[in-house]
Amino acid sequence: QVQLVDAGGGLVQAGGSLRLSCAASGGTFSTYRMGWFRQAPGKEREFVATISSTYGTYYADSVKGRFTISRDNAKNTVYLQMNSLKSEDTAVYYCAGTRRYAGNPREVSLYDYWGQGTQVTVSS
Repeated sequence: QVQLVDAGGGLVQAGGSLRLSCAASGGTFSTYRMGWFRQAPGKEREFVATISSTYGTYYADSVKGRFTISRDNAKNTVYLQMNSLKSEDTAVYYCAGTRRYAGNPREVSLYDYWGQGTQVTVSS
């Protein structure tokens, strides 16, 4: 059973930076497509970024140029570097993983494993 543990959230001022991490255990991490999603109060969970060895990286338009997803397969960890944060980035951020490559990587339903979430709050 794959387990994902998110960390790194916090309170930051607009324009600041945070780096989220997600440690995986229980599976062959290097073969997984990994992603980051976020959910603001009263809104649906939305795609942020994804990374895989086969297809590289892909970002939501709202974070392109500000966020960077990366992975360290030796450490079984995926990261989300968030720069130039805005108040609208405030949300609970979740990492996610899947062994499935067929399908839309922006869809929540593609991912089988989820972290517990970490709160990111950006003050304006």
